Amino acid sequence: MVFEIEERDLAGRTGVLKTRRGEVETPCLMPVINPVKNLISPRELKEKFRFKMIITNAYLILKHFGKDAPDVHSLTGFEGAIMTDSGAYQLLIYGGVETSPQEIVEFQEKIGSDIGVILDTPTGGFASRADAERTVEETIRRAKTSFRLRKDPTMLWAGPIQGGKYLDLIRKSAKEMGKMDFHTHPLGSPVQIMEGYDYTTLVDMIVTAKRNLPPNRPLHLFGAGHPMMLALAVALGCDLFDSAAYALFAKDDRYLTTRGTFRLERLSELPCSCPVCSQHDQKDLLEMPKLEREEALARHNLYATAAEMRAIRQALREGGLWELVEARCRTHPRLYEGFKRLGKYAKYLEENDPVVGKGVRGVFIYDRLSLRRPEVLRHRHRVVENYARPPGKDIGVFIPNPQERPFVKSKEYQEARAILEGSPSHICFYGEPFGVVPSELSETFPLSQYEYTPGSGINIVAEIRRFIDANAYRKVYIVDPSESIFLKGTITLESITQLRGQLDENLA
Repeated sequence: MVFEIEERDLAGRTGVLKTRRGEVETPCLMPVINPVKNLISPRELKEKFRFKMIITNAYLILKHFGKDAPDVHSLTGFEGAIMTDSGAYQLLIYGGVETSPQEIVEFQEKIGSDIGVILDTPTGGFASRADAERTVEETIRRAKTSFRLRKDPTMLWAGPIQGGKYLDLIRKSAKEMGKMDFHTHPLGSPVQIMEGYDYTTLVDMIVTAKRNLPPNRPLHLFGAGHPMMLALAVALGCDLFDSAAYALFAKDDRYLTTRGTFRLERLSELPCSCPVCSQHDQKDLLEMPKLEREEALARHNLYATAAEMRAIRQALREGGLWELVEARCRTHPRLYEGFKRLGKYAKYLEENDPVVGKGVRGVFIYDRLSLRRPEVLRHRHRVVENYARPPGKDIGVFIPNPQERPFVKSKEYQEARAILEGSPSHICFYGEPFGVVPSELSETFPLSQYEYTPGSGINIVAEIRRFIDANAYRKVYIVDPSESIFLKGTITLESITQLRGQLDENLA
């Protein structure tokens, strides 16, 4: 088994990708390195920044060193797993490459790549429908041809998914590539989409690819590495990332954070505690010689990106990925549009989100968008579709959510239960954010383990009506805080006594 899934949250997962150079923990970001010259040495990427896998370009190695190029690990000085790209990005940018699909497959095996990529034909973010169809068909054709060229059974291969912004073409590409013997699947052509901050389309692309690929294969989002959007991509199901942003942004004096990108000259403080920012202030960096400043910024950008990947893995393990995604997506309006797009895929997220054994923390509900998280939707669906009231309890008594949680520990519930004891009544709670909560379920996760902002937007009346219709009560009593029977919205002994009197009268 090449990829072993360990824990899940939303559609994200932690896992282990097994390469011949050792195991790589996912979600994982691979820094892109130039095979000839780098600001940060590949050896340092592993020893100081703790990256276990990097990616470099086999085509550039072929161009610079020829067919007799040395092993890619000795060439780079990196002893961990190395993925090599095939030159398809150069094909997208420059319109052509001086190699063939056959040559680049054989060359990647020769230089000892741990994960190779076929020379696909990238769609790009602005391709016409006709051009997009051509790139998908040609990539599939080249993928099929690549199998007869493989000689090394210990090497892993990546089968790229093309189609650009045309979701039906992504669907076709993913289904066809998923039938073939590949180990990972990069989603091609997202860079131009991300450069345009079109996160809504990016969400559509990722979910479409994921839904049509084998679930036991990692999805690699090509060219994605800005720390502010990684959590969203992981939540949708991406396992691998690669990026040269740390170095490219540093050349333009740009400083990466989870809140976005900042021009160094516009900062008055360095909002980070990495080694670079702990040892220098903004003025120090600006006064450095250009190359020295570029290297320092590249280091900061790497630290910021690596820290975010650790934060994502930790949030995923503790069941807090939704909160992290929500926090990150509120840093930029276009990223927030991508977050809102999750509502379209609420069922997809709920299907992939684990029901049991999830996390160690409660659920936070901020507003209407938070109500789309799987835990809320799952309860509201299952309490109607899968739940049945206790036998013989055919009189429904619905009382507002008490302040104390679990609700069954509250004074209001204990008094109601004592007064109604012996009657065929079934006590349920109602209110935000979960709608109807049967008393016997109120201690189950997350019906007691949550914090919320009142007024989040749930239609309580509709939720109660759906629950009542599904359980066919003979009589229903809904205790409404707006009625005179209540005192400041809390249940009193007198009001429940009156209710018991009505029950006894009806039963007689």
